[in-house]
Amino acid sequence: MTTFRELGITSTYSEKLADQGIKNPTKIQAQAIPLLMEGRDIIGRAKTGSGKTIAFLLPMLERLNTDAGSVQSLIITPTRELALQITMELKKLVEGKGINVLAVYGGQDINLQLKELDRVVDIVVGTPGRILDHMRRETIDLSQVSMLVLDEADQMLQIGFLDEAEAIIEATPKSRQTALFSATMPDEILSLTNRYLKDAHQIMVQAEDIVVREIEEYVIETTDRKKQNTLLKTVKDEEPFLGIIFCRTKRRVSKLNLAMQEKGFLTDELHGGLSQAKREDVMARFRDGHIHLLVATDVAARGLDVEGVTHIFNYDVPLDPDSYTHRIGRTGRAGESGVALTFIAPKDYATFDMIERNLNRDIPRKTIRI
Repeated sequence: MTTFRELGITSTYSEKLADQGIKNPTKIQAQAIPLLMEGRDIIGRAKTGSGKTIAFLLPMLERLNTDAGSVQSLIITPTRELALQITMELKKLVEGKGINVLAVYGGQDINLQLKELDRVVDIVVGTPGRILDHMRRETIDLSQVSMLVLDEADQMLQIGFLDEAEAIIEATPKSRQTALFSATMPDEILSLTNRYLKDAHQIMVQAEDIVVREIEEYVIETTDRKKQNTLLKTVKDEEPFLGIIFCRTKRRVSKLNLAMQEKGFLTDELHGGLSQAKREDVMARFRDGHIHLLVATDVAARGLDVEGVTHIFNYDVPLDPDSYTHRIGRTGRAGESGVALTFIAPKDYATFDMIERNLNRDIPRKTIRI
């Protein structure tokens, strides 16, 4: 089996990964790292759970010029949560190395970010809106960026950030190295890659194999009237260490979270309607185990990687196969096992049948008696 050292990663970072229990590269890491180390542009089509974050962080760190005195690398993400997640991964890798990393995103006190930008920052991780804000204030200079990463590009398109992302790309040198990662490749993303990437090498890695191998999946048939009580009974039976419950809308998240708290469950909600301070507080308490269950929308939980998530509950059926894979990919991480349970009422049968056909597998049914 290939090792990180064989891919060109020095002991400095391979040992840091080993300390985190990461010994061997995933498929996308094995394919992307050598190309990025050579300075090639790449397009990575990979779903959640494939290990793409490490795939671009390691070459970025290996090729970083810490004597430059300016921003060398820029990572653009669609959501604040993903920006924070990547920043946490980076800080674990660069601890004690004298490399300065800064996350910039909306909802955070901009004066704190301005203070941070007064010192030399080597790597910036941020959302398009806040990066543009700093560019307009002339508090961030991207003229020396040598590596640019666009992560979850299809999600950027879905949220409506693609124009902002393009404006940021235009502010970086044409000589930069660019890596774009996306679970899907709609026409708008392909058009962007044609305009801004040079002789890009395409990598396609499917995460479905990971999902099948490490996650037990079940469907629980219920009715809209019985769904909440069926969920509560299932949670009691399953006794998750940490679990995420997915709902389709902010309103449904809040309603279910309140109902579960009234029943004595240690839950909280995560959705786009919360302030950034509240979202960060919720995530900190979830990671620390003070909350056992996170009730969330898809966008709020996109890109989250919390160690120890044992269960995913699809309270509302996802709208498409990609959303299903993204959701259940929050568990079964790093070789650990996980359980994903999807609650379907009669009105959901057609949607879920389409998901199963697309995944090319039937997901077993499980009966819950209430």
